[in-house]
Amino acid sequence: MKLTRLRLIGFKSFVEPTDFMIEPGLTGVVGPNGCGKSNLVEALRWVMGESSHKSMRASSMDEVIFSGSNSRPARNNAEVAISIDNSERSAPAAFNDQDIIEIARRIEREAGSAYRINGREVRARDVQIVFADASTGARSPALVHQGRIGEIIQAKPEQRRRVLEEAAGVAGLHARRHEAELRLKAAEANLLRLEDVIGQLATQMDALKKQARQAIRYRTVSAQVRKAEATLYHLRWTAASNEVTEAERTKDLCLREVAERTGAEAEASKRQALVAAELPSLREAEARAGAALHRLNVARQDLDREEQRAKDRVVELDRRLVQFAADREREQQLAADAEAALARLAAEEETIRSEARESAGRRSGVDAKVAEADAELSAAETVFAELTATLADLAAQRHQLEHAAREHGDRTARLAAEITEIECELSALQQASGPDLAALAAAVDAGQAAIAAAEAAALEAEAAHAAARAQLEASRAPLAEAERRVQRLETEAKTLSKVLAVENKNLWPPVMDHVSVEKGYEKALGAALGDDLDAPVDPSAPMRWMGSAIDAADPTLPEGVEPLSSHVQAPAELARRLHQIGVIDRDNGARLAALLRPGQRLVSPEGDLWRWDGFAAAAHAPTGAARRLAERARLADIEAELQVARTEAEAVRGLAAAAEAALQAAAAAEAQTRNDTRERQRDANAARDQHEAAEREANRHAARLSALTEARTRLTASRDEAAAAKAEAERALGSLAPAADLETRLAGVRDDIAGKRARIAEVRAEQQAIVREAELADRRLTQLATDKDGWLQRQDGARNQIATLESRIAEAQRDRAELENAPQLFAEKRSALISEVETAEAERRACADRLQEAETALAEADRDARAALEAASAAREELARAEEKFEGAKRRLSDIGREI
Repeated sequence: MKLTRLRLIGFKSFVEPTDFMIEPGLTGVVGPNGCGKSNLVEALRWVMGESSHKSMRASSMDEVIFSGSNSRPARNNAEVAISIDNSERSAPAAFNDQDIIEIARRIEREAGSAYRINGREVRARDVQIVFADASTGARSPALVHQGRIGEIIQAKPEQRRRVLEEAAGVAGLHARRHEAELRLKAAEANLLRLEDVIGQLATQMDALKKQARQAIRYRTVSAQVRKAEATLYHLRWTAASNEVTEAERTKDLCLREVAERTGAEAEASKRQALVAAELPSLREAEARAGAALHRLNVARQDLDREEQRAKDRVVELDRRLVQFAADREREQQLAADAEAALARLAAEEETIRSEARESAGRRSGVDAKVAEADAELSAAETVFAELTATLADLAAQRHQLEHAAREHGDRTARLAAEITEIECELSALQQASGPDLAALAAAVDAGQAAIAAAEAAALEAEAAHAAARAQLEASRAPLAEAERRVQRLETEAKTLSKVLAVENKNLWPPVMDHVSVEKGYEKALGAALGDDLDAPVDPSAPMRWMGSAIDAADPTLPEGVEPLSSHVQAPAELARRLHQIGVIDRDNGARLAALLRPGQRLVSPEGDLWRWDGFAAAAHAPTGAARRLAERARLADIEAELQVARTEAEAVRGLAAAAEAALQAAAAAEAQTRNDTRERQRDANAARDQHEAAEREANRHAARLSALTEARTRLTASRDEAAAAKAEAERALGSLAPAADLETRLAGVRDDIAGKRARIAEVRAEQQAIVREAELADRRLTQLATDKDGWLQRQDGARNQIATLESRIAEAQRDRAELENAPQLFAEKRSALISEVETAEAERRACADRLQEAETALAEADRDARAALEAASAAREELARAEEKFEGAKRRLSDIGREI
C-alpha cells in the first residue's frame, strides 16, 4: 500500500480544505517556522489512530480543531482523510476489494471523533490494524520526529521488540492475536459461568423438592394449628370481655373520686385567694412604718455624726493654732539666720578678691620659666631620636643577615637529605625487574582465539536452535488443526449425546433406540412412523409394540417399489409395519399412491408421505423422529471420524513432541556454547587486564625513574644555591660596624633628657598650682554669688510665710469661738428624735404582728390547697390508668374479634 493524498479540513491551521498530493519519489515541504509543516505529520498520525492529545501538542483533543483568528471564526469540526493505493491488494481482507482505500477521521467539538473506511464507519481499532498490517501506524518508528532516534536508542527491550515486529510486518498479527486471546478468555469465562449456573439450578431443584415435602407437612400441621387457635381465641375473647367490664366499673369509681377531690381543691383555692388578698395591704402598712422608723434612725445617726464632727473640729482647731504658733517662730528664726549668712558671705567675697590680685603677679614669671625648659627638652629629644634610629637600622641589618644565614643553612641540610632519599629510591628502582609483557601479550592473543572459536560454536548452536524452533513452529500448526478438529468433534458428540440422553429420559426406552437406518433414509423412516417410534417394546409398558408376524396374505407393494425394511434394521415387532412401507422417488408419489392397498404407505427420502386412505404430507420440515434418527446417525459418523482424528492427532503430537525435544536439546546446546563463550570472554578479559596492568606498571616505573633523575638534578642545584647564599650572608654580617659607640652616646643623651624632664616637671607643677588657685578662687566667687541669692530668697520666703501664718491663726480663733455653743443645740435635737423613733418603733411592731398572723393563715391555706391538689392529681392519674386499662381491654377484645 502507498499513500497518495492527504486531505485536511479545519485541522489546526488548515481551516480551508487542503489537498496534499504525495507523488512517486521524494516529496518534501519547505517553509519558515510556524507555517504548519509539523501539522502535516501530526495530521498523518491523527488519522492513523493517535489517541493522546499530548502527542498532538494540545491540552485536549478538541484543540486540533481550528480555534479561529482575528478575521476567521472558529470551526466546530475537523476532518483528515488519507488515500491509499491498494492496487497490489495487500490490505486486510475486509477492505481488499478496491484499488483505492480512503481512511478518514472526523472530530466534532465536545462530541469525540469517528473513523470511516471507504465511507463505512469503523472502529479506531480497525484503522490501527490496517496500518499495523502495512508495518506503520501513529507511533511507528517510520514517522521520525525530533528526538526520535535518541528514544529508539534508549528504548527498553520490550519497546525495541515492538519496533522489530513492526519492521518484520507482524504487528497486525500480534494485534489480532491479542483480540483473539481476549475473546477466548471471555468464552472460557462464559463456560465457567454456565457450569456454575447449571450447578446452581441443580441445587435449586433439590431445594424445591425439599420445600414441596415441607409444604405437604405444613398443610397437615396448619389444620391442627387452626383448630387449636380457634379454641384459644374463644378463651381469650371471654377473658377480654370480663376485663372490659371490670375496667369500666373501675373507671366509674375513679370518676366519682375525681369529682370529690376537685371540689375540695376548689374550696382550698378559695380560702387561699381570700388570705392572699388581705396580705398586700398589711405588707404595705408594715413597709411604711419601717420606712418611717428607718428615716428617723438615719436622722439620729446623722445628728450624732454632726456632733462628733463639731467636737473633732474643735480639737483640730486647737491643734492647728499650736502648729501655727510653732511655724511662726520657725520662720522668724529662718529670717534671722538669712541676715547673718548674708553678712558672712560679703566678708568672704572681699578676702578672695584680694588673694586673686596677688596670684596674678606670680603667674607671669612662672610661664617664662616653663617656655625656656620646653625648648631645651625638645633639642635633647631630637638628638636622642637620631641616635636611636641609627642604632635600630644597624640592629635590623644584623638580625636580617643572621636570619638569612640560618635559613640557608637549614635549607641546605633539608635538600641534602632529600637528595639522599632520591638516590636510594633510584637504586631500588634500577635493581627491580618488571613483568614479562611478551608472555602476557601471548596470553591475550590465545584468549582472543578461544573467544573466536567459542563464538563460531555459539553461532552454529544458534542456527541449530533456530532450525529446531522453525521445525517446532511448522509442527504446531498441524497439531493445532488436529486438536481443533478433535475438540470440535468431541464437542459435537457430547452435545448430541446430551440431547439424545435428555430426549430418552423415559421409564421405558423407545423402540427408536433399537433401530438402525441407512444414511439418507432417516427422514423417510420418521415420516413413515412418526411418533410411533417413541413407543417402547417392553411388555410391561402400558403402550408398546407387541409385534405381528408377516402374513403371506398381506398385500404387496406396487410393482417397482422397494420396501423400507431393506434400509432399516429394527426389532421384529416392527417387521410387518416396515414391510408395508415403500420408498419411492417423490416425482412418482402421486401416481403410485393410487395403487396402494389398505395399511400401505409410500415415503420419499426427502420425507414426503402418501397413505392408502388418500392422506398425503409434503416434506416441508423433518419430524421429531426423523431429526432424532438423523442425530443418531450423525453421532455414529462423528464417533468414527473422532477415532480417525484422534489417531491423526496422536501422530502429529508425537512429531511435535519430537520437535520440542529437539528444540530443548538445541536450546541447551546453545546455552552451553553461550556459557563457554562467556567463560572464554572472562578469561580473555582477565588476560587483557593483566597485560594492561603490566603495561601501566612498566610505564609508571619508567616515569618514576625519569622524575627521580630530574628531581635529583633540581635539588642538587638548589643545594649549591643555598650554600652560596649562606656564605654571602656571613660575609655581609662580618662587615657591619660595631654598635658600642652609638650605645654610649645614646646613654649620655638619655641622662641629659631625664634631668631636663625633671626640671620642666617642677616648673609646670608650680604653674599648675597657681592656675588651680586662680580657678578655685573663681569657682568660690561664683558659689558665693549663688549662696547670696539663695539666702535672699529664703529671707523673703520667711517673711511671706510669717504673714500667711498670722492670717490663718486669726481665722482659726474665729472658728473656735463659733463651735463653743454647739453641744447644747445637739442635745435638744437628739431628745426630739428619740421620742419620734419610739413612736415609730411601736407602730412598726404592731404592723409586723398583723402581717405575721396573715402569713401564717396563708401558709395553712397553701398547705390545704396543695394537699387537695395532690389528692385531685392522684385521683386523675388513677382515672387515667383506669381509662387506659379500659381502652386496652377494648382494643384487645377488638383484636381478638378481628383475629377470629
